[in-house]
Amino acid sequence: MKNFFSHLNQHRALTIALALSIITFGLSFAPTKTSSSTQKATQQPSGIYTDAQATRGQALYDKRCAACHGQRLEGASSTPLAGDRFTAKWGGGDKTVDDLYYITSTQMPFGAGGTLTRQQYIDIVAYILKFNGYKPGERDLAANSARLKQIKIEPQGSFKEVVINTPPSGGAKTTTAAGAGLDPSTKGPSQEELNAAQANTADWLISNHDYSGQRYADLKQVNQQNVASLRPACLYQASDTRAFHNNPIVYRGVMYITTASSTIALDATNCRVRWRHDRRAKSIEVWLPNRGVAIKDGRVIRGTPDGHLLALDMETGKPLWERKIVASEKNEGGFNMAPTIFENLVIIGPGVAEQGIKGWVGAFKLENGEPVWKFNTIPDEGEPGSETWGKPEGKLHGGGSVWSPLSVDPQAGLIYIPVANPAPDFYDDIRSGANLYTNSMIVLDARTGKLKWYYQAVPHDTHDWDLSQVSPLFTATVAGKNRKLVAVVGKDGLLHVLDRETKEHLYETPVTTRLNTDIPATVEGVRACPGVLGGVLWSGPAFNPRANLLYAAAIDWCGVFKKAKENRFIPGQIYMGGTYIEDPIEKSRGWLTAIDASTGAVKWRYESKKPMLAAVTTTSADLVFTGELTGDFIALDARTGKVLHRYNTGGPMNGGLVTYAINGKQYVAVASGSASGFWQAPPGSSTVIIFSLP
Repeated sequence: MKNFFSHLNQHRALTIALALSIITFGLSFAPTKTSSSTQKATQQPSGIYTDAQATRGQALYDKRCAACHGQRLEGASSTPLAGDRFTAKWGGGDKTVDDLYYITSTQMPFGAGGTLTRQQYIDIVAYILKFNGYKPGERDLAANSARLKQIKIEPQGSFKEVVINTPPSGGAKTTTAAGAGLDPSTKGPSQEELNAAQANTADWLISNHDYSGQRYADLKQVNQQNVASLRPACLYQASDTRAFHNNPIVYRGVMYITTASSTIALDATNCRVRWRHDRRAKSIEVWLPNRGVAIKDGRVIRGTPDGHLLALDMETGKPLWERKIVASEKNEGGFNMAPTIFENLVIIGPGVAEQGIKGWVGAFKLENGEPVWKFNTIPDEGEPGSETWGKPEGKLHGGGSVWSPLSVDPQAGLIYIPVANPAPDFYDDIRSGANLYTNSMIVLDARTGKLKWYYQAVPHDTHDWDLSQVSPLFTATVAGKNRKLVAVVGKDGLLHVLDRETKEHLYETPVTTRLNTDIPATVEGVRACPGVLGGVLWSGPAFNPRANLLYAAAIDWCGVFKKAKENRFIPGQIYMGGTYIEDPIEKSRGWLTAIDASTGAVKWRYESKKPMLAAVTTTSADLVFTGELTGDFIALDARTGKVLHRYNTGGPMNGGLVTYAINGKQYVAVASGSASGFWQAPPGSSTVIIFSLP
């Protein structure tokens, strides 16, 4: 145990080093008019900013930007502003310094866009240019849009790749067997096992435990009397300090976890590595946090931030096939959600709506990744729902990403899918109408992708209020009648419950503060709650059938929504159509709310001093497990909300939390690590800690 606590202290101190080398950039003037579309821009003379300006910019950057983008612009928890990923997004010759200035001045710092002066923003841009190797001159760079549009961003000369969180030696090398469909060396879990996952106490087979997404385990070894005795049995650090949203999967004593670039199999009792597969990106990576894998028939399936699907052998980690699904370099998005597998189909959708992708969800063959069906969450012209978008061009970059867990009714062959917000988020002039199927639960035939029915929680959203969860599927007695129900919740801060058979909306319960929810964003600005970072995000509600209670973790954080005076789309960049200014972080908090599943009545609330993002899990011992951005892993009485145990994990908890039993011993595994910079939580290394009783 001495060695364990030594490792834990290292985790708390965040001593993992980042190896970084910088790519060199050049800029060139693009003539305002060209005689040929292929005419090259003339070389820009050195010196479009001054050293003094860049020094001012660095001071501002260190104070307002470094928490998210890194002290060396490496992209600690957000987009890198130097290196190969920055090159991929900005250095293709199709973007100008004016584009960089526009994004910086309207969207940054995140949650405080437009709050600096024009001079301060252009000084920061000057610092970014200097850091990327461009030489200073004798005159400041001015915030003159016409002038900035003439300056293209173009990489020049040789460069070295940025290496961030280099995996430890000995990791499996990535090889590609595109479409080859190699046979795995082992079998299981079978479809029968996945169908029966709800009653399985030995494993945690699906991201939300089982197809219904109840996040409930019939385990009682850890109970209210002994839960305070839980202690770490082991920990594993994944050598990654980026945001860690991962939800572990456990099957036959092996745990499967992911980071943006690595897939790892661990012994689920002692954290020993069984295998590790490290993959290098092949294209632009879109939003790095990865939320996990799906498993079936000897295969581990995951998506990648650069838009690939990947199948690994469950026993060895050997690549079985890899297939490029979306062209992330063409602004088609990337994958960060955990896939769902039903029968021989892998079901997944791309993110991120805020980049103005055109969303969809699709199914691919488990054996080789070949496409089977696709449903457009932003309908093509002529498809049902396209009439709810007004002008046809509104659909081209309409958002509607799919980025959070799916639920399945295997008996009915139906899949329940949450669809995110429309884009641009605040500027709605180009998308009049309800904007189907954004902010909707869509219910599809899992085998064909055909729409069965839908429920739109927020028609014509102007607040970035994604629908983020369509779970759990559960049964409860309502007005004396046993009914099949589904919980629907998202960033609007409302938990809805609907009848899955009659489609009737039974009730809705606020799980966080709601203010000015019916007032759209304006140019002057409207303060509303929840804010862009409010409500319920990637961790959905849990359901305890013994207590007949739903448990939802939520963020209470308000802010001012400002609509842009005019719309502007820059491919591959954030596409908000305005700015959002959040309240000071000190005014945010988190809630865990227990709700009567039959009536919607609130039974109890637990208040956290920081937003709540971690998963919620409940057991038949009348326990609820969850975590906080403070780093605390907590256990509560499922019926009263009383805190029974608290343990600090050393890093913010904003990922998964699972429980399972191996050889008669119950374990609780939690994800602890970094959160995205805008949560302003202390960083940590991506870590899985497994708890058990002494």
